[in-house]
Amino acid sequence: MRKHQLGILYGVAVAIVMSCTFHSCSTDQGVKIIHGAALEAVGPQGRQAAFDAAGNLCVTGFSDADAPLPQEDGFGDRDLIRHNRLMALLMPYDTVRSHNPYEAHYDSMPPGGIKMKINGLGGPLGRVFNDSNKFHIAVAEANGIQPLHNLRQVWEEGGRLEHLQTCEAYYLDELTHSLPYLVPKAHTLLKDIGMAFRDSMRSRGGGYYRVKVTSVLRTPSLVKRLRRRNRNAVDTSAHLYATTFDISYLKFICDTPSIPRTQEDMKNLLGEVVEDMRRHGRCYVKYERKQSCYHITVR
Repeated sequence: MRKHQLGILYGVAVAIVMSCTFHSCSTDQGVKIIHGAALEAVGPQGRQAAFDAAGNLCVTGFSDADAPLPQEDGFGDRDLIRHNRLMALLMPYDTVRSHNPYEAHYDSMPPGGIKMKINGLGGPLGRVFNDSNKFHIAVAEANGIQPLHNLRQVWEEGGRLEHLQTCEAYYLDELTHSLPYLVPKAHTLLKDIGMAFRDSMRSRGGGYYRVKVTSVLRTPSLVKRLRRRNRNAVDTSAHLYATTFDISYLKFICDTPSIPRTQEDMKNLLGEVVEDMRRHGRCYVKYERKQSCYHITVR
């Protein structure tokens, strides 16, 4: 990095210290200051360096020992600050999504639907895809990151994660209780499932649809929040390790309405693809009825 850029970066760091003082590095305004300063000071190439400096400064002086456990009906103040800081780092303010050409799609699937050939899997999907949560957790612990409790873990584990964004292989839903990150092995599996689904659609008469990813990485705080709304969620979730993702079998993304397909056929076709990956030892799968998704953990 050039000398003048380093000088600007130090200026950004000073501004961030002041921002942390007045905004606790947790409010929306504080987050915007950090991201905006990083972008304006050193441009896209230097953004990561500036933001790394911001993160390290915010880590200083804030330890897990200082933060009480969440209260029964909500979060303690320090726990909420810690959670908001994590969200600030893991969900940066940017406009990448708005400029992504793969975000374009039809609002809903076309009505009707042309039937296509579906190969049976030997039983109901709920019985076929019933891998125990203990198997999911075991391989998640072996292949994934440590659950993200604090900022230091974000910096230590962040190098092992890949950021997800909508692409040809899949559509990333508007995530409300998870974050768009996976370990590379899991991200590769997701892309392989998405492309195999599209290839299978073409081989059986066409139709331009993509799978929809509804949940990815969760932090312990996000799991607690989710449990307030969904009692089906568990504290020992494989989503904590960035090895696990959910793909909806209820909704698919339509890229063109020229060949309408039925939701039931696409759900079963996706089941064929997922079972093929599972049969080759690439994943464990749970058919989630309440969440209407395939819960998949890479092996």
